[in-house]
Amino acid sequence: MSQVSIVIPTLNEAVSLGRTLRQLTLLNPPAKEVIVVDGGSEDETIAIAKQHFELFHSVTDTQVIFSQRRGRSIQMNYGASFATGEILCFLHADTWVPYDLVAVIENTLAKPKVTCGGFISIMTGSQTTRWGISLHNYLKTYYAPLLFRPHLFFRGLRLLFGDQVMFCRRNDFWECGGFNEELPIMEDGDLCLKLVNKGRISLVNRIVQSSDRRVARWGSWKATAIYLYIGILWGIGVDANYLKKFYQDIR
Repeated sequence: MSQVSIVIPTLNEAVSLGRTLRQLTLLNPPAKEVIVVDGGSEDETIAIAKQHFELFHSVTDTQVIFSQRRGRSIQMNYGASFATGEILCFLHADTWVPYDLVAVIENTLAKPKVTCGGFISIMTGSQTTRWGISLHNYLKTYYAPLLFRPHLFFRGLRLLFGDQVMFCRRNDFWECGGFNEELPIMEDGDLCLKLVNKGRISLVNRIVQSSDRRVARWGSWKATAIYLYIGILWGIGVDANYLKKFYQDIR
């Protein structure tokens, strides 16, 4: 039986969540469990989650839990505290995964020296595929740690972000303290910095698709500039609370 627990933090994700959950019903092999952690949605997010959970037909355990505090890192930690699988997979509500997600994750972590992994994220929308930004995000996985943490890069550090569907062993996650709940942004990069002390971080040669809603709102050039600006400032140690000002929530 699969040992992968999928944790999905949500906040007003009615537009995207249904498609994401439908894809999870098609996983082969299925996940051990899917946990939706809501931070106080005011739309139909909860109803959609409960409706689609009926499609899992008891093959996969499902539950919706409610976090009294809002914030992606807070909600993901809270969801992870309910997880029973040996492997945690953190999935954004607007990211779509391949049918063999579970097999890829388990095969990757079957290598003892690999402690964490993620996928190549292709940013897509209803009208276009953002090839330029997707390429930059792929390259950033390598060049950011090489530039800012070269000593860790050669030990296996790769910089993964939430839309890359990060996964790791549950024991490793908690031993390094989980996500830093004080960080309003870049909690995923911070987790990579902690997990690399336990082993290599692997970028799997498979793709997932993520919504381009932020780029659609900002425009490609502005989005690229913001991503670069935030990445550089984070790399030199600027406080994440300052960086959050440039990365507003978009639904």
